[in-house]
Amino acid sequence: MFTGIIEEIGTLVRLWQNDRGFLMQIQAETVLEDTKIGDSIAVQGVCLTVTHLDSHTFTVGLAPETRQRTNLMNLRLGHRVNLERALTPTSRMGGHFVQGHVDGVGTLRSLRPEGDSLWVDIQAPPNLMRLIVPKGFVALDGVSLTVVDVDASSFRVMLVDYTQSHITLSHQRPGYQVNIELDVLGKYVEKFLQGTFKQSPSIDRAFLARFGFTA
Repeated sequence: MFTGIIEEIGTLVRLWQNDRGFLMQIQAETVLEDTKIGDSIAVQGVCLTVTHLDSHTFTVGLAPETRQRTNLMNLRLGHRVNLERALTPTSRMGGHFVQGHVDGVGTLRSLRPEGDSLWVDIQAPPNLMRLIVPKGFVALDGVSLTVVDVDASSFRVMLVDYTQSHITLSHQRPGYQVNIELDVLGKYVEKFLQGTFKQSPSIDRAFLARFGFTA
C-alpha cells in the first residue's frame, strides 16, 4: 500500500531481458535508505518487488501483466521515474489509498499554466472514465491527485507549484502515456452494486401486481 506522495525521482539506468523475463534497474538515494530485497517500491505508480540492490541502485522484475497494462515498457535509459516506498504502520497518510496496481493507461492532452499552478488534461478509455468523478481521487504515475472536473472522455487535475517540482508528469509533453490507478473504494462499490442489481428482480407491472399495487 502507498499514499501517492512521491518521495524521490529516480533514473532508469538499465532495462534488459534474461531467461526469467524483463528486469529494470533504477538509480536512487532516498528510497534505498531502509530497503531490503523483497520490499515493494512503486515505480511510476507500479508496485514492484526489489530483487537486487546496492548502494546506488535497485532492480525489479516486470511481469507480463505489468508490461501490458502500464507505461513502463515505453521508458528509455535516462528516463526519470517517480518513486515511493510502501507504507509502514507508523506512516502518515498524506495522499489516498494507492495500491500500485495500475488499471490502465491514459494520454496527456495538454498542460496549461494558471498562475503558479498547472492544469493537466488526461484522456482515458471508457473503462477507466466510468470510475473517475469530480473531487474524487486518482493516481497518475503514482501521484495522488484530486480530480477537478470530468467530461465524457477526459478529466483534469491541477498541480500546485510544489508538486510540479517533485514529480515527472509536469515535464512531459502531449501524447505521453500515463499510468492511471483508480480509487480502490470506487471499484469495490461498483462491484457490490453490480452484484446487488444482478440478484434483484426487475420492477415491472407484474412485479407490482404481486405485491398489491394497481395502476
